Amino acid sequence: MRLINTETLTLEEFIRKEPPPYAILSHTWDDDEVTFDEFKKDPTSAQVRGRKGYVKIQKTCQLAIKSGLRYAWVDTCCINKSSSSELSEAINSMYQWYRKCDACYAILSDLALEGEETFEEALSKSRWFSRGWTLQELIAPREVHFFDRLWHERGTKTEHRAILSKITGIDTGILHLATTGLSSLGKLLSNTAVATKMRWASKRQTTRPEDGAYCLLGIFNVHMPLLYGEGSNAFRRLQEEIAKRSSDLSLFAWQADANASRYTGLFASSAALFSLFQRPIQPLRNEFTITNTGLRAQ
Repeated sequence: MRLINTETLTLEEFIRKEPPPYAILSHTWDDDEVTFDEFKKDPTSAQVRGRKGYVKIQKTCQLAIKSGLRYAWVDTCCINKSSSSELSEAINSMYQWYRKCDACYAILSDLALEGEETFEEALSKSRWFSRGWTLQELIAPREVHFFDRLWHERGTKTEHRAILSKITGIDTGILHLATTGLSSLGKLLSNTAVATKMRWASKRQTTRPEDGAYCLLGIFNVHMPLLYGEGSNAFRRLQEEIAKRSSDLSLFAWQADANASRYTGLFASSAALFSLFQRPIQPLRNEFTITNTGLRAQ
């Protein structure tokens, strides 16, 4: 894991050892983010400071210092995305990085109260709730501090869990239990139906189709190699990995798109096909086997 030293703004690596306490940023990407190469070369250069995304790094470090944290993690500049092995390791580890952070700051760059609009109305319209990657960034951290576009704090996940549940469809128990131990949240997620967790992601988008699967790895406690260029096949591979670890038949509780071909196979092409279930369902546990002729359930 590579972290920003909040005092010097230099990058420091922690390989094969537990990282020190750190803050982490949750955000939606914009067009003018600071890259790893730019930040590593000179984090104080005019080029870096001139990027719109630099404010996110600066504010994250300032908030971390106020919280007594010497280190911070921001995905735009802490991952060398030109290294496929590093990117794969980072994406497979990201859920745990958010889970183990000491503070998580979520900047909702489009959050602003206008006229007589309520906080709930303004919050529900934020792009942050429509992106695939921010799903795990909401669930995994013990606490999330929300900030509006002017970096004014607007409360926490704990305080707003009822509103957040209404917006996302995630049970308040999961949002509240996240403040407790690692094992408690993991146990609750494993006891939540596969179809329910897929539904949480069903209306979220990612820039690349493969990320629609990769952003769910941590939520399903799955690890798999990244193959950018495989398109929707990534989502099929995700379901195959889930099937190896779970006996929950709700994995197959999806509805094909009306415009799809007649034969679509056992697995859904995206999480959007699980949007049929508007209310949580119980796991449908039963031993099953996938054969060359189809699904065999006992």
